[in-house]
Amino acid sequence: MILIPVKNLSAAKQRLAAVMDQASRTELAQAMLHDVVATLAAWPRRGDCALVTSDPLAFELAEQYDFEIIRDRVNPGETGAIEMATALCVARGIDSTLVIPGDIPLVQTSELDQIFAHAPDEGTVLAPAADGRGTNAAFRRPANLFPLRFGNDSFKPHLAAARATGKPCVVLQLPGIALDVDNPDDLRQLLARPGETRTQSLLRRWALAGHFPATGTEG
Repeated sequence: MILIPVKNLSAAKQRLAAVMDQASRTELAQAMLHDVVATLAAWPRRGDCALVTSDPLAFELAEQYDFEIIRDRVNPGETGAIEMATALCVARGIDSTLVIPGDIPLVQTSELDQIFAHAPDEGTVLAPAADGRGTNAAFRRPANLFPLRFGNDSFKPHLAAARATGKPCVVLQLPGIALDVDNPDDLRQLLARPGETRTQSLLRRWALAGHFPATGTEG
């Protein structure tokens, strides 16, 4: 099963507070999540997908694209949400999980194909964030092969934990998955990349209007 943890988007992307207000940050987070969900929905090899969340927009997207909702009633953060969802998968007899974040709007179906093509019968596939610090895709088979602990510096601990299982661990550099959006430089990179995602269209509209200084314009 593919799991996408989604925190409450009404308070999303606090690290972008220097360049946009909360309403804009929420709109940005919603656009990114929509891009991720739409890409997964268009993937011919897609299996079961679930949003792990208590966010109202995520509920709407799940209904629109026929995703499951795993209700995150406590909202303890990404790590706690995935622990809960992983336990549910194990209880259902699901043999593998792929965890990806909701803020990688350039994710490509070809990259998802690569993850599953490289997935061992038992083991792990990891895809780091562009800075090499975060983890933007984590495939585990069995589903609870090792616990995931997310944060700004999760990749090296995940890599160590995967290798400690004694099972194969494959690391893939996937440029679309690698670009998550946490700071103004990420916004610049997203604007510079080719593509017409919802997120890119939103940022270009804001840039033309001078709504945020991430592009060098004055808000």
